[in-house]
Amino acid sequence: MDSYLIQVNGHGDRAPVLDVHLKTNGNGISLGKVKGRKPRWAVRASEMSKKTFNPVRAIVDSMKVEPNPKKAMISLSLGDPTVFGNLPTNDEVTRAVKEVLDSGCYNGYAPSVGYQSCREAVAAYYNCPEAPLEAQDVILTSGCSQAIELALAVLANPGQNILVPRPGFSLYKTLALSMGIEVKLYNLLPEKAWEIDLKHLESLVDEKTACLIVNNPSNPCGSVFSKSHLQKILAVASRQCVPILADEIYGDMVFADCKYEPIATLSTNVPILSCGGLAKRWLVPGWRMGWILIHDRRDIFGNEIRDGLLRLSQRILGPCTIVQGALERILHRTPPEFYHNTLSILKSNADLCYAALSAIPGLQPVRPAGAMYLMVEIEMEHFPEFENDVEFTERLISEQSVFCLPATCFEYPNFFRVVITVPEEMILEACSRIQEFCEMHYQGAEGAQDLECDK
Repeated sequence: MDSYLIQVNGHGDRAPVLDVHLKTNGNGISLGKVKGRKPRWAVRASEMSKKTFNPVRAIVDSMKVEPNPKKAMISLSLGDPTVFGNLPTNDEVTRAVKEVLDSGCYNGYAPSVGYQSCREAVAAYYNCPEAPLEAQDVILTSGCSQAIELALAVLANPGQNILVPRPGFSLYKTLALSMGIEVKLYNLLPEKAWEIDLKHLESLVDEKTACLIVNNPSNPCGSVFSKSHLQKILAVASRQCVPILADEIYGDMVFADCKYEPIATLSTNVPILSCGGLAKRWLVPGWRMGWILIHDRRDIFGNEIRDGLLRLSQRILGPCTIVQGALERILHRTPPEFYHNTLSILKSNADLCYAALSAIPGLQPVRPAGAMYLMVEIEMEHFPEFENDVEFTERLISEQSVFCLPATCFEYPNFFRVVITVPEEMILEACSRIQEFCEMHYQGAEGAQDLECDK
């Protein structure tokens, strides 16, 4: 029988040390004396947490400004269509969830990629001859944000880079930097309704480029790419052998004079991970139901990407099972007039806002074609008392109690974003206040020169 002896020896005020002897078959082997570890607290935030940075939160939280107490606050900043209660989801959507909840059949764990029947429902909804889908091509996620996170995590390693639109949704950068992935920003062109500067895009590709993010329809621009422009984007991706991460959460949310083209329907050779969800089109962002659609007809992703997505999905064991259980009914029974009515309201608000802001000296709105946003250029030379778009929007809050996000949040200074989901009367009141604000601070060319001379 082997025996072990551990002695702790201490003398007076000297620190105790461990005296360890190992006895095997009567032969003693001394391992020497090991100084004891003095316990102490040393809890530090992880490197990943330190690298996680949300530009919107950083800028908004730094805006130390109080609204005008004489005017009710109008917030045109938050991309949540439920805030004001004027855009409720459809009754069919609500009933579907209630019935699932009452059934008691979806209270347990689901597979991390989602229930098979629910994946089949999503595949059936988006399947078409140009981009066929089966259940195995669908990964259910906790909102579209997690879909984007999983897609980035499976495609890119630390030290690689991704191509991201500017202006663009800030989450791409937040996620990438936390994973040690470099972000390269490609330009969108406001004078071309926010089309991609394709030459600039292609110039950014190198051997470390892991994927290209295409957001269509766009947050923050409200733009919708034409079929021909999408084909040109796909041509770049094909030439450079770069897969596409398509953020299509606003898919089908386009105005009547536009047509939405899912990018995967236009290519047979570029592998695409398309991210979507219920949040925007069905007006339930808090339900956190998203998905990844895997389009890989040339088997370029192969089993490796599919297996990688499966493993990554196992970190949180999938999205809410109650909403999963309601998915088939939500997707296939929501009446078409619900979508039509939502888009009619958004289009009406967009037209009102665009017309009102176009008439204001010093502002140049870009007409949106879909989604829930409108971008407005500030001709800063006519507002010389403001350093940038952040100062402009800060003063708009303090003087007029209207809150628009400065486009510095989207890597695009001297613009601001307007959310068009608010009630019509609030849109009109906000635009009236913005006009009053600009008239108060606007200076023509002569005034601007005089102020410059006075400095």
